[in-house]
Amino acid sequence: MKYSQTPQRDLVIDVSLFVPCYVDQLMPEVGIAAAVVLERAGCRVRYHEQQTCCGQPPFNMGCHDEARTIAQHMLEVFAEDDCVVTPSGSCAAMVKVFIPELFEQTPQAAAARRLADVTHEFSSFLVDVLGVTDLGARFPHRVTLHDGCHGLRELGIQAAPRTLLSRVREVELVEMAEQQTCCGFGGTFAVKFPQISTAMAEVKCFSALETEAEYIVSNDPSCLMHLQGYLERQGSSLQTVHLAQVLNQR
Repeated sequence: MKYSQTPQRDLVIDVSLFVPCYVDQLMPEVGIAAAVVLERAGCRVRYHEQQTCCGQPPFNMGCHDEARTIAQHMLEVFAEDDCVVTPSGSCAAMVKVFIPELFEQTPQAAAARRLADVTHEFSSFLVDVLGVTDLGARFPHRVTLHDGCHGLRELGIQAAPRTLLSRVREVELVEMAEQQTCCGFGGTFAVKFPQISTAMAEVKCFSALETEAEYIVSNDPSCLMHLQGYLERQGSSLQTVHLAQVLNQR
């Protein structure tokens, strides 16, 4: 799906916002920022109140029947939407890659493929679909960028968030050495292997601290939650912020 490489402010595009569980329960400001930015980019944003989890937690645990039940609800909720956007690389990967696999050779296979085709990660939607790179944002801070594993490895999203940050006024982006290294969260991985997860967060945060950045920016809220928890326990002044929140600053 390609609307235009040149933003057209008079063209209204209907978008359904899929809000991940972590955003809904713990980081609602990310969902609000995403909605505002999408509207600023020329979208009419719709939110289905009946939406729930995409099924990623049980899927990651190997509980595919349970994941399929949850994903089935998502297929029903977004059945009539032609464009779904989510501010999460991991949830976007679940919908675009793993939900179609869950429903292979089932009556819902076509619906799963259709939803995968119309679902987009937030930064990729702005840059690669709308062709919007400048939202008029201003963020006078030194930042470093964390590439979430699912967005990077499953969806190949790397350039879009950097393109958007490069258009933000007064921001200074300094790449860390471990920019593509996993933060250690991995959903249920952090619960099953807390010591390994914490050690991975330590590596990631040390690399970020080496840049002398004030903020770690990412397009994956679950990664940010994990890293912020580690940083707070270490008493660090380094903060985390979602890309949508940066783009919503004026």
